[in-house]
Amino acid sequence: MSTPPENRLKDSASPYLRSAAHQPIDWYEWGDAAFERAKADDKPMLLDIGAVWCHWCHVIDRESYENPTIAKIISDNFIAVKVDRDERPDVDSRYQSAISSISGQGGWPLTGFLLPDGRPFFGGTYFPPEDQMGRPGFRRVLLAVAESYRSKRAELERAAGSLAEAVAQAEVFTGARAAFDPSVVEAQIASITQLFDIKNGGFGSAPKFPHASAMDLILERYQQNGEKHLRAMAESTLEKMARGGVYDQLAGGFHRYSVDERWLVPHFEKMSYDNSELLRNYLHGWQVTQNPFLRQTAEGIIAWVNEVLSDQENGGFYASQDADYSLDDDGDYFTWTLEELRAALSPEEARVMELYYDVETHGEMHHNPAKNVLWIARDAADIAEQLGLAEAAVAATIAQAKAKMLAARLARPTPYIDQTMYVSWNAMFVSAYLEAARVLDGVVAESCRRFALKTLERMLKEVWSESRGFAHRVGGPALEGSLDDQIFGVLALLDAYETTLESRYFDAAKKTMDLAIARYGDPDGGGFFDRPSDAAPMGGLDVRRKPFQDSPTPSANSIAAIALIRLHSFSGEEIYRVTAERTLEVFAGIAPRYGLFAATYGLAATLFAHHPLQIVITGAADDWVAQSLELAAHRVFRFGKAVLRVTPGTKLAALAGALKETLPHLRADKPVAIVCVGQSCLPPATDAAQLTALLQNVLQDGVAGAAAPA
Repeated sequence: MSTPPENRLKDSASPYLRSAAHQPIDWYEWGDAAFERAKADDKPMLLDIGAVWCHWCHVIDRESYENPTIAKIISDNFIAVKVDRDERPDVDSRYQSAISSISGQGGWPLTGFLLPDGRPFFGGTYFPPEDQMGRPGFRRVLLAVAESYRSKRAELERAAGSLAEAVAQAEVFTGARAAFDPSVVEAQIASITQLFDIKNGGFGSAPKFPHASAMDLILERYQQNGEKHLRAMAESTLEKMARGGVYDQLAGGFHRYSVDERWLVPHFEKMSYDNSELLRNYLHGWQVTQNPFLRQTAEGIIAWVNEVLSDQENGGFYASQDADYSLDDDGDYFTWTLEELRAALSPEEARVMELYYDVETHGEMHHNPAKNVLWIARDAADIAEQLGLAEAAVAATIAQAKAKMLAARLARPTPYIDQTMYVSWNAMFVSAYLEAARVLDGVVAESCRRFALKTLERMLKEVWSESRGFAHRVGGPALEGSLDDQIFGVLALLDAYETTLESRYFDAAKKTMDLAIARYGDPDGGGFFDRPSDAAPMGGLDVRRKPFQDSPTPSANSIAAIALIRLHSFSGEEIYRVTAERTLEVFAGIAPRYGLFAATYGLAATLFAHHPLQIVITGAADDWVAQSLELAAHRVFRFGKAVLRVTPGTKLAALAGALKETLPHLRADKPVAIVCVGQSCLPPATDAAQLTALLQNVLQDGVAGAAAPA
């Protein structure tokens, strides 16, 4: 049997597109060639948007795009375009908005039908090849759309025009602009609290997604006002997520979301952007609660990323790990039958682990009822009591058995790892790893610090330029950077500056922010567009879009405001404060209504209203008092806090406000800590206990009334 010829996707830089190279369809990548062909042939366009980690994307590939009969219908009637949503988030976001307004739902695979100029007129998500499950069959849909294009062209033109106008209007955010009001945080906290699931943790009902910015907002609010229910919400959610099947109990790291309200059965793909932000959540949760289980979970994420999702030799974080190793399984790599567990362990170990992970003859997976998702059903103490064993012995057995089970799992066919490195996601992990380096200690902290800086150096060397800032992807053909790439890049550079006090990081952060203001900023309306002003035209939905909602990553406009506020706190340059305020004003009228889904805006509002907390610690590098002060400064969570370690001879690249006036009067060889907010500083702290007390009591809308003017 001869192998069919490969299509033009065989040379794509995207692994998702390359996976379709064998399909009997004349696929195009997104670009001018596809539009020119559609216009020349006067054919509608079939748009498929998906991702390499997306299970149903591969299902529709196998069922329909590899089906010779359906492929012929497509080839005869359409110009087919395939898009990787990770590679082209700008294309995905616009067509998600359009198609969801038609079908009432979005997601992947996204299936759109477009006029030759790129305007959509119909679409949906997954279509089965034939009518089933209440969904029309793809074969029937294709034929009906093709016939409509031939016989009802005027109607489709009107529909496409109306839809394009609706998408454009949706991006205007009518009624969104208002004066900045810090009380938005009160409304958001109330909304988040109302959605809290008291029984299971998290927010809302099934399916359940992690909401990392909401967790940080809750923790920051608790640090400000001490309301115990906020701490309970955060700790309960973090604990129950980490005990559930949504967390990989053997290797570490979080799956994308849970299909049930108890966090038990996940969609098994693991995304870079989820794990970077959840790592920060668990670090912050550990700082606030000192709950060792939260620290253990943070270290589990790091261990998995170091082993699976990173290029340890050269620097860089990979994009994702698939849920499945084939289309015939559904998380089989991560799940266990009772027989598989018993085969990997001794009888004594199996008896403990069956109770620990609730592994039974009948599991949770519908496609294979014998398969169990691993989740922590009982603690060592409960198992010890049930089996009449010592708790320490049970804990040792659990640790030993987990190692054996992981070794057995590694022998299974392994889900694909997308080694593409997207700049924004790498920047998010650089910031998360530098946070881990500050919060944790020992070998883990130092390894996180080294790898974060190695990754950032690679980004600066390979994908940053003085004229355009960051590109979108490390390696492969150049891709224009998005707003996310610039803004998360700025935060990573600022975090590196705070960690090392090397001025080149601060200079690059400032330059990147200046480029973002010039190229992505809206000089008339405020805020930022997701694509630069000189970006190439983008088909029939070339609307200017200001991302605001946290989905699936934190809102780039809210992150931009945070970056601007932090830059202003260091530089004192008024342009950054003014631009931050204008960015917040763009969405001030609607932010309260978005609640949980705009929690990053709440963090930005908190930081703008209360100013970043800055702590400078002086003293020789080997001075134990200075070292203890530094540890104390890092131990307390405050969002946006900067800790700068100054030793004799250190030159700070940027300093503004009270610190600028105060620091020159201090001796760099004397171990003290100065805590400042805006134009006020507290008296110097000379020991760790004193500093800890100051940080726990200080509110960011002042300095607890105890500040001396600078």
